[in-house]
Amino acid sequence: MSSETETAAVHRAYVADLPLHTFYELLRLRVDVFVVEQACPYPELDGRDLEDSTRHFWLGGDGRSEPVLGYLRLLRESTGEFRIGRVCTARSVRGRGFGRQLMQAALAEVGDRTCLLDAQEHLAGFYREFGFGQVGESYDWDGVAHVPMRRN
Repeated sequence: MSSETETAAVHRAYVADLPLHTFYELLRLRVDVFVVEQACPYPELDGRDLEDSTRHFWLGGDGRSEPVLGYLRLLRESTGEFRIGRVCTARSVRGRGFGRQLMQAALAEVGDRTCLLDAQEHLAGFYREFGFGQVGESYDWDGVAHVPMRRN
């Protein structure tokens, strides 16, 4: 695993604009990371991916000619706040700065508006680097400790 910072093409699309094969590869990466790798059987597909306002960000290609390297989704809550979730990178490319690149892209879109996320507790420091602060107690989410975080 390299500790160098690399960059990859950042893509952003609403679900209606996503080619079906690419959408499948994005979902597969999430399942590979959050369900298989973390050995956490939970309902990864929660319906929010299909909301008209959900923005999907990913690094790499379409999953056919180039692999998908990382992913996150940006949701719009009913309160008007943004919510970042499902941040992940492929195991083979971790430590290369791709998670930071995804966060920078999503936060550029959020701008100075409020943004929320629920961080896996061991990754809270990563999100603090982007101005997020813990706003509640740690809690268990399907066997993984999480903390609620907010960036104003």
